[in-house]
Amino acid sequence: MKAKSNPRRVLIVLHQEHSTPGRIGRLLVEQGCELDIRRPRFGDPLPATLERHAGAVIFGGPMSANDPDEWMTRETDWIGTPLKEQKPFLGVCLGGQMLARHLSHRVFNKSCGSAEIGYYNIRPTAAGDASFGGRMPRTVYQWHREGFDLPQGATLLAEGDLFPTQAFQYGPNAVALQFHPEVTYAMMCRWTTRAYERMQSPNAQQPHEHLAGWFQHDRAVAAWLDIFLRNWLASGEAKSAKRATDSSWASAPMPMAAAPA
Repeated sequence: MKAKSNPRRVLIVLHQEHSTPGRIGRLLVEQGCELDIRRPRFGDPLPATLERHAGAVIFGGPMSANDPDEWMTRETDWIGTPLKEQKPFLGVCLGGQMLARHLSHRVFNKSCGSAEIGYYNIRPTAAGDASFGGRMPRTVYQWHREGFDLPQGATLLAEGDLFPTQAFQYGPNAVALQFHPEVTYAMMCRWTTRAYERMQSPNAQQPHEHLAGWFQHDRAVAAWLDIFLRNWLASGEAKSAKRATDSSWASAPMPMAAAPA
């Protein structure tokens, strides 16, 4: 008997051989989703349609959205698939920068070399606090040297000082986050150990500041992310249900006129 496809299947795009979807992956599984993990950088294909997926998440990585690698161009172009189908799309850090690039907006670094690596304040807009997760956290975990502009037609969800655009929404349910709500304590320990040299960049925080920030700010981030993922996926399901209803009405036979008395 042919297995029934899972309507709550979420495409997970990762960029390193041993990277994981972290807390985002765990929360999606807890919410009843199946993770379809792919690594296009290492040859995994991306689906031609998200008809069998509830949404897609593209995560971060040490590379740049400006890199000329063939897989980077192919993956960035592929973002047009969820946008066209209005399926929930989430870009985290590099993934958000790739969404900005897909929308023909620049991804840039600071001429002074400054980075956001550690916990930094952001300023959510009214639209950000009214979006999928409700009131956004005010202090979030960052790990980037590049940022993105606000694409034309996008709604600013949060802003910052060093990199002004911290989150935006494009269309009904495509969201870019410059920060990393998926990071677990174990991931933070691994990043601050294996990429210690990154913390020598101007404006970067040191490992003890990362760990202290976790205990102070992570609870608010985790609570927001849980609600965000639920409502973000529900937005796509609501659209699918509406399309199905509209289609059934369009295909229904017209009632016959009553015969004259």
